Amino acid sequence: MSLPMDPRPPSPDPWTAFRVTSTKPAIGITVGDPAGIGPEIAAAAAADRLVIDACRPVIYGDEYLPSSMEAARAGITIGAASAAAGRAAYDLIVRATEDAVAGRIDAIATAPIHKAAFAMAGLPWRGHTELLAHLTGAGPVAMMFYSDALRVILATVHIPLAEVPGALTRERLTTVIRLAATELPRFGFPQPRLALAGLNPHAGEDGLLGSEEERTLKPAVAQCRRDGIEIAGPFPADTVFVRAARGEFDAVIACYHDQGLIPAKLAAFGRAVNVTLGLPIIRTSVDHGTAFDIAGTGQADPGSMVHAVLLAARLARGNACKD
Repeated sequence: MSLPMDPRPPSPDPWTAFRVTSTKPAIGITVGDPAGIGPEIAAAAAADRLVIDACRPVIYGDEYLPSSMEAARAGITIGAASAAAGRAAYDLIVRATEDAVAGRIDAIATAPIHKAAFAMAGLPWRGHTELLAHLTGAGPVAMMFYSDALRVILATVHIPLAEVPGALTRERLTTVIRLAATELPRFGFPQPRLALAGLNPHAGEDGLLGSEEERTLKPAVAQCRRDGIEIAGPFPADTVFVRAARGEFDAVIACYHDQGLIPAKLAAFGRAVNVTLGLPIIRTSVDHGTAFDIAGTGQADPGSMVHAVLLAARLARGNACKD
């Protein structure tokens, strides 16, 4: 698979000796948008004792760490979106992805990027998920938020709410359900019990409150059940996440971004990890954004970044995540 050409000369591979002599996986940590809290939480995570015990952290973007002044010289203002910051974040993701595809690192954990900064830099991708699928030549991918309390997988991601019903096709739903069934065994669920959240209030109330459940969601569930996948629903979204948190389901397929992320973050904000399903590499990330309002103030909590790196290391070692 080919990646965009990097005009810089190749850097020496510092991991050759390490990979031969150590059983710890090498986890690439990208600093994300250098104008946000990414550099702070990346540095804190790389220095965390739990992280050091679990893996060998490799930071992409050392020049943007709090101890460096390169960001200012590059024309990047802390706490403000800019084309320069968007391009810098993109370049770091490309480098880390190249190294992961080539096997020089075992996984990547990404700090947050800023969608407006990407747009200002002329980049067409709205988030890591879409960009990483492009860079790796992956087929269908899906975003999952993983925590011990709740697992949520998104059927649609970064699109306006008005576009969700049209994007929620039977093909897309069956693809995401199959991805979940295929990938969740790596997380300690060998025969995952899945639930699909309804799009409309009361899951459409048999068509009274919307037709999508009858026309699209129920047929997708029936098709996947015929394929041997343990999937139920669609269930009303106001109760299905509670049922999953209580242990009835191992993961919930949410119809759109906020439907899934509100309960995921309510259940485990700061501990949830964003995982891209369907990639040929391991990629994890934080459960929050760039937090421009506190960037550079020392207030950023690196907890989610630490969890993201630890989960990446655990997946790289092939250990099931469920205790």
